[in-house]
Amino acid sequence: MSEETTQGLPQDGVRQILTRLDSIDERLTTLEDKVDRRLQETRPIWEQVLVRLDGFESRLVGFESRLDGFGSELRSSLRRFDRQVGRLAKDVLEVRADQRDLEDRMDRLEPKAT
Repeated sequence: MSEETTQGLPQDGVRQILTRLDSIDERLTTLEDKVDRRLQETRPIWEQVLVRLDGFESRLVGFESRLDGFGSELRSSLRRFDRQVGRLAKDVLEVRADQRDLEDRMDRLEPKAT
């Protein structure tokens, strides 16, 4: 059945189609070869990039874990500092209160100069 379909085509047209297909096939083969060569040329570069990215990623993970440790240490230090500042403020208030009491007592003991 397919032979009957092609029988009706002019022989010159079939030859032109086959020639054109051969030309396309050659161009495609040339293009594939060129792409393969380019891939082989760039493959080492990409492998180096991937190795460097892996190294960067592991360094980043290490940095992230150190940063987490630093964060928890910082929070602990800030809580300790907050407690110390609270104690200091309380002590300052107590000293001021004691100073006022002492000044009041001194005022009562000393005669006022007029």
